[in-house]
Order: sequence, then C-alpha cells, then structure tokens
Amino acid sequence: MKGLYVHIPFCEHICHYCDFVKRVPKDQQMIDTYLAALRKEIESYHAHATTIETIYIGGGTPSMLSLNQLDYLLKSLKEFHPIEYTIEVNPESYTEDKGLLFKSYGINRISLGVQTFNEKLLNYLNRKHTNRKVYDVVKHLKRIGIERISIDLIYAIPGQTIQDLKDDLKHIEILDITHVSCYSLILEEKTYFYHQYLRGKFEQMDEDTEALMYKMVMDELKKQGFDHYEISNYAKQNHVSLHNLIYWTLGDYIGVGLGAHGFFDSYRTLNHKSLPKYLESPLEKKEYQNEEIKLQDELIFGLRKTSGISLDDISKKYDVDVLIKFPKLQEKMDLNLVTIENGHLKLTEKGIFLGNQVFMVFI
Repeated sequence: MKGLYVHIPFCEHICHYCDFVKRVPKDQQMIDTYLAALRKEIESYHAHATTIETIYIGGGTPSMLSLNQLDYLLKSLKEFHPIEYTIEVNPESYTEDKGLLFKSYGINRISLGVQTFNEKLLNYLNRKHTNRKVYDVVKHLKRIGIERISIDLIYAIPGQTIQDLKDDLKHIEILDITHVSCYSLILEEKTYFYHQYLRGKFEQMDEDTEALMYKMVMDELKKQGFDHYEISNYAKQNHVSLHNLIYWTLGDYIGVGLGAHGFFDSYRTLNHKSLPKYLESPLEKKEYQNEEIKLQDELIFGLRKTSGISLDDISKKYDVDVLIKFPKLQEKMDLNLVTIENGHLKLTEKGIFLGNQVFMVFI
C-alpha cells in the first residue's frame, strides 16, 4: 500500500504535552496562504494519485479550519481515491456541517482527540472540550454513516488515578467505537510541561503505576472486544488503521505540509518546519535509505505490531539471518522480552512494557 499524509499545523490553543509541528494562526489569511501552498505541493504528487490507498489528514487541528477552508483542502485532494480516508478532529471544533462535508468527500474514518474523560485532567492538559461534546460528535458521525471512529486516550497523566483510567475505559465501552489509540504521557522538550518540569513544577508518574495502567488498558479493551494489534493501538472487527500499518511495515507514504515526513522509493523526505521557508519551497531534506537502514527501521517498527515480524520475509528481503546479525537479541530472548512464535519474532507481554530495550539492539 501507499499512503498520503497531509499536515495541518494550526491549533486554536496549544496542548501542554504536544510537541508536534503546530502554531496558533495570527489570522485567517495565514491559514488561506498555507492552504494555497499546500495545494501546490499536493499537485506536485499527482503522478502518484492512482497508487494512493490511504489518506491521513493530521495536525495540529484540521477540524479547526472553517467550512470553506476545509472544502478548499478536500478539493485539493479530489484526484486521490483512497480505501481509507482519515481526518483528525477535536470535539470542540466539530460541527454537523463539517461532518457532512467530510462525508461528501469520501472521508470514512475519524480520529477523535479526547485524551481523557476527566474534565479536571482535561483542563490540566489544556484541552477545551466537554464529555457531552464527545458524545454528541460520535452520535452525529454514526448518524451520517461514518462508523469508523478512533479515539485517542492518554494515561499516566500526573494526578490521574487508577479509578480515573477505569472511568475513561468505561466511556469507551459506552461510546461503542471501532478503534482506540492509547499512549502514556511522554514528557517532550519544547512543551509547556517540559518548561514546568525544568522549574520543578511537573512530576512524572512513577513507572510501576504507569505499567499497572498500561496492563489495565490492555485487559479492559480486550474484554470490550478490541484486538491489541500494535503497542498503543486497539481495533474491533479488524478496523485497524491501514495508514499507520504502512508506517509499521515500512511501506511507502508521501508527506505533504509543514514539517511532514515521507518515505517512498527508498528516500526519506522532510519538509521545512518554518512556515516562511515552507511557503518558499516545502522540501528541506531528502535522504537515500540504504538496505542497512531499511532493515533496522523494519525491525524496530515491525516489532511494534503484536503479530511481530516474519523472519522468513526478512531473510528473503534482506538476505540476512536476524539472530546472527544481531547477536544481542539472544540476551533479550533470555530475559523473556522477545520470542519466536510460528516463525515470527515478537515482543512478549513483558517485552511490550520494555520495548525500547529490545529496539536498542538494532541501533
């Protein structure tokens, strides 16, 4: 498969944990100017139109665009006809008119940024929606026929209790959605939380509680009928994220927009993160990936999938025996972090908690 990632960097406000390429626009003209440049970049990839099978519009907050701006954006993508067409939505910026517009352009999957249903913690994260709004958005999406709905959750938020997380997972059950992406809160540089940390005003959750929360997420979502198919992702009825699977299987994808990454024809691309530079010329860097680098990436990304990696496929593709090339892998097997089942190298349940220790073997 080949994917297309489209980055919309604008937000109405900045969440305290977010380190993505984003900014609060100074006016609507800034957004319009950006969308015109983005359309031009998208047009430069029209030769790939018939091969694109997934589109993912992320951010930032794509749903904060006005109805006219969203129409302009989606018109820019009308040459592409993907199997899976996703847009990220924040509940507070969703309207019924926007939902109908998404539907009219063939968008068939929504990634809804919820993070938590505890409104005190939402305020701590600098999120602006209410639980009522989340329920209203999901209800409307289902009513207009967009059934594939993913919700983002964050756990290990300072001040969050085990009961808070149980409550969040109960809301997931009530909403009856098809996909959940659930991540622990990571302290990233250049975020408000990181600045608070430097001032001694942010204390990360202890590792034992974080691990307990992760286990709770896995167990509860399994009870609800979700398949845990990637370290942080859960799907019902095989409603996996096809676009994200492209990343985890080292498939080809084009990245357009401010700071967007791409990987196709053995090249990794990176666009400028500076808006003035992007408007002048989007591409900042294009680097060839040799077989050694691709093998390393395929092993690291592939082990994120709970199904693991086919050692036979790796052997045929790269003419290599993974266990011989990476002898330290045996140490991780002895520690019960990674195992081989039915010809697949995969993380154990213990290894899922300590995946980075395994990934370092390949670097």
